[in-house]
Amino acid sequence: MATQLTRIRQKAEQDGNMVFTSLYHHVYDVDNLLGCYEDTPAGKASGFDGETKESYGHNLRERLAKLSGALAQMSYVPPPTLRRYIPKAGSDKLRPLGISCFEAKLVERSLKQTLEQIYEPAFVDSSHGYRPQRRAHQAVDAVGRCIQQGKVNYVVEADIKGFFDHVNHEWLLKFLRHRVGDERVLRMIERFLKAGIMEEGLVRASEEGTPQGSVLSPLLSNVYLHYALDLWFQVRVRKACYGEAYYFRYADDFLACFQFKDEAERFLKEVGERLGQFHLELEPSKTRLLAFGRFTAANAAKEGGKPQTFDFLGFTFYCGATRRGTFKVKRKTAAKKFRHKLKEAKEWLKKVRSRVRLPEIMATARRKLEGHLNYYGITDNLPECASYRTGFISILFKWLNRRSQRKSYTWEQFNQMLKTYGKLPEVSRKVDLCPFRKASLS
Repeated sequence: MATQLTRIRQKAEQDGNMVFTSLYHHVYDVDNLLGCYEDTPAGKASGFDGETKESYGHNLRERLAKLSGALAQMSYVPPPTLRRYIPKAGSDKLRPLGISCFEAKLVERSLKQTLEQIYEPAFVDSSHGYRPQRRAHQAVDAVGRCIQQGKVNYVVEADIKGFFDHVNHEWLLKFLRHRVGDERVLRMIERFLKAGIMEEGLVRASEEGTPQGSVLSPLLSNVYLHYALDLWFQVRVRKACYGEAYYFRYADDFLACFQFKDEAERFLKEVGERLGQFHLELEPSKTRLLAFGRFTAANAAKEGGKPQTFDFLGFTFYCGATRRGTFKVKRKTAAKKFRHKLKEAKEWLKKVRSRVRLPEIMATARRKLEGHLNYYGITDNLPECASYRTGFISILFKWLNRRSQRKSYTWEQFNQMLKTYGKLPEVSRKVDLCPFRKASLS
């Protein structure tokens, strides 16, 4: 099956306009479904039926054969997704997630890996989110090098309002038909889109949107924005510009960089109109045009102000300087992310300090701190990482001292305890994002 999927990718690479009319048999192939089962992580949240990977694994071959038969006969109907809410990073708002039942995840994964062979060769390089072998650091790196090495003077920072909740099903299916001619694949995708959402025991129909958190949604969202935004910028916007113009997108967050202000202003006006054609709109509070580039600091100083900054993927981009005083694009942890991560650590410790054994608390604390430092430990951001580590340790000290009515530790005893259970990760540069470097991250 892997060989057959590779052939699909080869054909997609050879002919960017090919319409694939025979795909569905890959989706219901038993061996393919077995591979999807093995690739599905254990321990993930279960849908409303409570099925887990372990429980589904009993009589696995028999269950997969039954699922394959139902898919082949087009009698499989995806159950509703379970709605859950999680805190939204850097905000007091909650982010809705759609949790599919385990068997539905297998079908979604099978659809996804089949469609990826067609769309991965088609997606443009400026699209970074939810793609194999791509990560957020690559997008952050590309933006920094573009501004550092190109003739960029203006940046348009943009965000789509409630994107995943407002994906138009009719438009999405039209976009898919550009490359997918197998109606059974399209009908199964439509069934997932229309499956509905279960919340507080009630199921409501889903007339628009694609559940954030499902296996298939990231690919479908990339297909939607590939046609709605990515190709439009590449074919229309960039070609109409006299100066340099660049575009970067990660999921529903995107940036555009321009040499000339009038072209940046025109893009800001037209992009809202463009999105409106596909039932989307910009989030006004997160969309703006700002001066940014090698002349920004000098121009701001003449006017008695400071150069503006912008945020992208958890980092604040700002105008800095090298040791020799030349312009350098620098990045640091965004203030909202910094505060939110410390608040998140505090809330976690308040919950577990008296319920979980100390060795487990310390093991989790190391993982949490290490995860933060691995992501934010980039070029020029080590001071912010050190501040975060200090804040994290202070929170740890404070709340571990509240495990009982008596104070548990002095700082000396606390440091000894850290040695006993393993030192917390130190700050170091994990990713080289020097904007002068020409080669992109591998």
